[in-house]
Amino acid sequence: MTELSGGPSLPQERRVVTAIPGPKSQELLARKNAAVAGGVGSVLPVFTVRAGGGVIEDVDGNSLIDFGSGIAVTSVGSSAEAVVRRASAQLADFTHTCFMVTPYEGYVEVCEELARLTPGDHAKKSALFNSGAEAVENAVKIARSYTKRQAVVVFDHGYHGRTNLTMALTAKNMPYKHGFGPFAPEVYRVPLAYPYRWLTGPENCAEEAAAQAIDMISKQIGAENVAAIIIEPVLGEGGFIEPAKGFLPRIAEFAQANGIVFVADEIQSGFCRTGQWFACEDEGIVPDLITTAKGIAGGLPLAAVTGRAEIMDAAHSGGLGGTYGGNPVACAAALGAIETMRELDLNAKAKRIEEVMKGRLAALREKYDIIGDLRGRGAMIAIELVKSGTKDPNPEATAAVAKACHSAGLLVLTCGTYGNVLRFLPPLVIGEDLLNEGLDVLEGAFAEL
Repeated sequence: MTELSGGPSLPQERRVVTAIPGPKSQELLARKNAAVAGGVGSVLPVFTVRAGGGVIEDVDGNSLIDFGSGIAVTSVGSSAEAVVRRASAQLADFTHTCFMVTPYEGYVEVCEELARLTPGDHAKKSALFNSGAEAVENAVKIARSYTKRQAVVVFDHGYHGRTNLTMALTAKNMPYKHGFGPFAPEVYRVPLAYPYRWLTGPENCAEEAAAQAIDMISKQIGAENVAAIIIEPVLGEGGFIEPAKGFLPRIAEFAQANGIVFVADEIQSGFCRTGQWFACEDEGIVPDLITTAKGIAGGLPLAAVTGRAEIMDAAHSGGLGGTYGGNPVACAAALGAIETMRELDLNAKAKRIEEVMKGRLAALREKYDIIGDLRGRGAMIAIELVKSGTKDPNPEATAAVAKACHSAGLLVLTCGTYGNVLRFLPPLVIGEDLLNEGLDVLEGAFAEL
């Protein structure tokens, strides 16, 4: 029998043939626990052997519907044809030179694509890195170099990474910050326009939250001391929160009026995930700098900072870089991922996923009052679970639903400051039948509560 390969050829079906995790995964989990640091956890310890389209196959022969995409990474599907083709060709040519030693065309091509795709028609330049946290950290370096200021402003519920500086930028303590301080200084947190939890109601959220944030920046920090304001246009780990309409433009205008670099962290929301190339396009925001990673390269490690040429050029020669940043194989994969996004019109596919998911989830919310909020855009959708008759967070029910989904062959992720949000990030290439079957499993999980 011919061994099945992964990628687009993998059968697109849910198949549960053992308990999840199965016996072979359990054996590998024991090896993991013996060899891998305990701080490196796994949402669902099934060990993958193949993935593609909308499914993940494990060592026990189970095929799980994927509503996670490796946390918004495999938007074009795992082992997408163009990604494999381009990356394989690059592997055969050379795997590394370090762009800072002898450069290569692929790095330049990725930067050219980023200049074309990111919002705004101004002159843009990019620098490439390995991870989202690296991109955010370098955006801060660039902003500080450009403005000659030090302070950085971030928002409640924001997530920006696990390095020392990006832990300081991140709001949530456990598991990201607990026990790891002291953190980098000159980082200040201000309120976010969180419509579902705004005390005076969602209709007042944008105006009041913006006024509070601007007042705090002006009085507690001094706008003249702020190098950068960093925000996710749709928050990721914080709970897939869409800031109330009008909030982002107000903050961006304040930044522009005060010479502050406005940074859109699009690491999770970028590259067609919300039905647009970048989520900040929804309200016409043109950031000074934009950070990207996750979906950029079809699963290979790559990240970028892209922005106004005069800001990007503020750092001195040699001040930006890294041994592996913009690795040639990852750059080739990125060009393949972008090719796939264009050819398959993945923005349109993300919008269709939103239409299907929101329709089904709205009906589910009518049935179960513990679903307090349904939100998100494109294939970045979430439901927030609360205790019946209140807005009190319900992380216990959230964990129970996720566990039931996993047992039935649907991979889902949780998130949120209170641990009470189920987030859905299916690959943008998932078939509609498979998408609906995953939602059937989700409904069954709620019925088990």
